[in-house]
Amino acid sequence: MVARIVARTGLAVRELMGNTSVLRAVRPEELVDGQFGLPTVKDILAELEKPGRDPRPDFRTASFKDGIEHISDLTPGMQLEGVVTNVANFGAFVDIGVHQDGLVHVSQLADRFVKDPREVVKAGDIVTVKVVAVDLKRQRIALTMKLREAAVPAASVSRAAAPRPPERPAPKAPAPATSIAAAFSKLRSPRG
Repeated sequence: MVARIVARTGLAVRELMGNTSVLRAVRPEELVDGQFGLPTVKDILAELEKPGRDPRPDFRTASFKDGIEHISDLTPGMQLEGVVTNVANFGAFVDIGVHQDGLVHVSQLADRFVKDPREVVKAGDIVTVKVVAVDLKRQRIALTMKLREAAVPAASVSRAAAPRPPERPAPKAPAPATSIAAAFSKLRSPRG
């Protein structure tokens, strides 16, 4: 179709692009044939008027932090940008550029109660996260999207990383009665 417009106007494609006065002088109904209908011809002429304009929305990618390439480079408290790779009922997995996705537990997705993580994020979203804990042995990364909080509640930290309270000895249980009948007989007898 563009070749036919070039032939009709006598100008090269580069001279046509953006040349509104020439393009508006072309009558689209004269270029219609069995292959191209009137709406298509009008669209082609309109696009030639505004060359270089991409109708798709801007495409943005996450900016991974320089020097952070392995899970061992991570430390709790780091704030990073990442891409949501998967969303499950229990949270979202985020690629932060270390070849191991981190998990943002559902309780760490927002400063409010989140019933379904899909209310907050979807695969492909670019998000800012903070590293909560790194378990090198198990290759796990705990992340949060609650960036305003000073500290993340201990419930979201993995059990291996959370400090444990000292163990106390269990209280001694009373000795069991030999039988229920013997216990009742002591209650009924006057000797006590």
